[in-house]
Amino acid sequence: MTRFFGRKFNQGKFKQRALLFLFLFLIAANIDHIGRLFYPFHYRDLTLQYARTYNVDPLLLAAIMKAESNFDHQAVSKRGARGLMQIMPDTGTWIAARMGDAAFDPEVLFEPETSIKFGAWYIADLRKEFRGDTILVLAAYNGGRGNVKNWFAGKELSGTLIKIKQIPFPETRHYIKKVLLYRRIYNLLYR
Repeated sequence: MTRFFGRKFNQGKFKQRALLFLFLFLIAANIDHIGRLFYPFHYRDLTLQYARTYNVDPLLLAAIMKAESNFDHQAVSKRGARGLMQIMPDTGTWIAARMGDAAFDPEVLFEPETSIKFGAWYIADLRKEFRGDTILVLAAYNGGRGNVKNWFAGKELSGTLIKIKQIPFPETRHYIKKVLLYRRIYNLLYR
């Protein structure tokens, strides 16, 4: 025991607390750098380019890529979705045709630029259809636009949680919550 300003204290505990304080201070001072290790924004320039082109939130695109592929441009889902934005080959063919590319090869969905371009175009198209409602856009991106139309046919919905809770696919509910969380994190780290 040592006296410090007239008070007794344990040097071992003092050192532990000082180290803990120093560690917490360093984390707080570098939280954005640490956060960026866990939530990188790969392909940022391409994302910003196509977000501007199609008037889509680039941080939403980053959150979708994080949720869909964790930025792995070679990712393939169990159902066959490909690339960063996890676009199904049939959807890619449809998007390519709408963009005027009749000679579409599904292998190009593994190319980061094509995946981001198609994903941004598709999100913009869904935004038009679902009047900018991010919850419904994400539900359609994950669960299919036809399913979303069927789920909400004739229903007037208000409030984010009401919409999410009424989605019958648990996977889609979870997906929406995850993307929205990632978008908030990306907003804190990269805005």
